[in-house]
Amino acid sequence: MLSVESRLAHMDELGIETQVLYPTLFLRPVVEQAERERALCKSYNRWMGDLWQRGKGRLRWVAKPPLLLLEKTPAAVRDELEWSKNHGACGVFMRGLECERPLGSPYFYPLWEMSGELDLPVCIHSANGSFLHHDFFAEDTTFTKFKLTVVGACHTLIEKELPKQFPKVRWGFVEVSAQWVPYVLNDLADRYRRQGKSFRADALAANNMWVACENTDDLPYVLSYAGENSLMIGTDYGHHDPSSELNAIRLLRKDRRIGPETIEKILEINPRRFYGID
Repeated sequence: MLSVESRLAHMDELGIETQVLYPTLFLRPVVEQAERERALCKSYNRWMGDLWQRGKGRLRWVAKPPLLLLEKTPAAVRDELEWSKNHGACGVFMRGLECERPLGSPYFYPLWEMSGELDLPVCIHSANGSFLHHDFFAEDTTFTKFKLTVVGACHTLIEKELPKQFPKVRWGFVEVSAQWVPYVLNDLADRYRRQGKSFRADALAANNMWVACENTDDLPYVLSYAGENSLMIGTDYGHHDPSSELNAIRLLRKDRRIGPETIEKILEINPRRFYGID
């Protein structure tokens, strides 16, 4: 982001109208003190708000909430999210684990309420907000530390039926591909069956959930579980890891495994619905 003008010009080359920006700094836990976290979040969000203005609305972003304040001063969290929404934010940045807790913890219920009321989707990105878990896997790969926490978060949210408790919330799972979706939904269906409960075939849509897919996913197979209204594309622009593919949009348009209408949903319609972008 050293040159917004160069960024926009490159987006034009790639055929990208709007980017939704996620942080790199916060992919791992950073501080344990609430006021320090608040200062970092405020600084980051103000920077992104400035970039949004300079980007003429094409650089949208997800806000980092000061979660350590959530229990004692939730109003401060809401104020930060309101400011962020008024300055280009189109989502709330979350990691698979936060504040040494799973996302199914009641600790986060006030945040889910805010998300629904402010129409800011919960964007659960490949990352880890737990010092204990992150450091335990210090010598392991980012797959275990970052990606599996997000997969587990999706499973937890559905199993605990939190989307039913917070029906206004849109939930997204980002930069973990979508190949895991059949595994998670199959496991949940089996658990529901053993409890004598029915499990929706369109579980993602029924729970107001979207998943960012990648070009390497077996999309026909994933779509048979996820449905064509619940996948959206991601490029991981700016990184150089297995999730990165700057030409993801062009590659998907050339994909002959799925039909053009489904491709248009993944590239255009579904992300607009999830992020609330007109």
